Amino acid sequence: MKKNQNYYAILMAGGVGSRFWPVSRASYPKQFHDMLGTGKSLLQSTFSRLENSIPSENIFILTNANYQNLVKEQLPQISDRQLVLEPAMRNTAPCILLASLKIYKENPNALMVVAPSDHWIEDEDAFAKDLQISFDACQRQSILMTLGIQPSFPNTGYGYIKSIDSEKTPILAVEKFTEKPDYATAKQFLSEGNYTWNAGIFIWSAKAILEAFQTFQNEMFCLFEAGKEAFNTRGEADFLEENYAKAPNISIDYAILEKANNIFMLTASFDWSDLGTWGSLYEELPKNEQENVAVNTKQLIEINASKNIVRTSQNKLVVLEGINNYIIVETDDALVIVSKDKEQDIKKIRNQAIKEFGDLYK
Repeated sequence: MKKNQNYYAILMAGGVGSRFWPVSRASYPKQFHDMLGTGKSLLQSTFSRLENSIPSENIFILTNANYQNLVKEQLPQISDRQLVLEPAMRNTAPCILLASLKIYKENPNALMVVAPSDHWIEDEDAFAKDLQISFDACQRQSILMTLGIQPSFPNTGYGYIKSIDSEKTPILAVEKFTEKPDYATAKQFLSEGNYTWNAGIFIWSAKAILEAFQTFQNEMFCLFEAGKEAFNTRGEADFLEENYAKAPNISIDYAILEKANNIFMLTASFDWSDLGTWGSLYEELPKNEQENVAVNTKQLIEINASKNIVRTSQNKLVVLEGINNYIIVETDDALVIVSKDKEQDIKKIRNQAIKEFGDLYK
């Protein structure tokens, strides 16, 4: 079936994934790894998922300039036109603005989805269906949409979306966003029933998001708008090299979504994980009888050991004795053993290793 040529995607693939250290490094972040053991990297899996709904040539990869070669190696089918390269790290708002301006210049009728490269979505048919509902809504009116995930427990690591109930349509108006609440607040949100997790998947027309930037981030909009003649030409790289770092370091949530009054959401019909930590990866992978997860290991001996996730650098025999609920990760140059209860400390441990032993561990 011929796909709608007005459909575009911005695939976000510029993060470092420091909570998956020591496997995820600045030189080779998690989106380029096969974290789930599927034979595909997270980037490749996300591209394939988007390709079900969107012409492959309309999927733009937004990444740091340092990862240009990695993206080309893993997605050899894309053209240079589909690469949007950030010369500096400036969070999600500037790069989304840049990609939106480029797409709008190419196709003023474009409808786009912004999707992180490192999410797990098992039911891809349900994702495609929800995406189509969202595209149709954004075609009908000038709105900014997000997909909300029905929460299964009071997770304090996700942002939350409060929606306004409606019996007439599955597309709900958004009242407010709350970023990573404490446990008591998250528990209260679940009891109220009209809160969902913020998946960070956004849908809108190029025109609508650019109007929002012009209204709420006018200085940033003018900074990039000044380069519109250079966009999609050989002059683009020079313009970005000179101007991109001048943009503020701000997320799309703070820059636009918490300010605009035309935000709507659709509750997703698919299971989802942001795969943000080793613990979240453990939840998505199959467990053995002792509830252990082993990745890349050749053989596993377990003696009074359960609920662990083990990942080694190559096929190895791993012996666990008296260890429960731990993250055990081995690479060529590092071994990390951390309780799953302390997985949020991995970022701090990474920073300590860099401080004491140098950028090798970055």
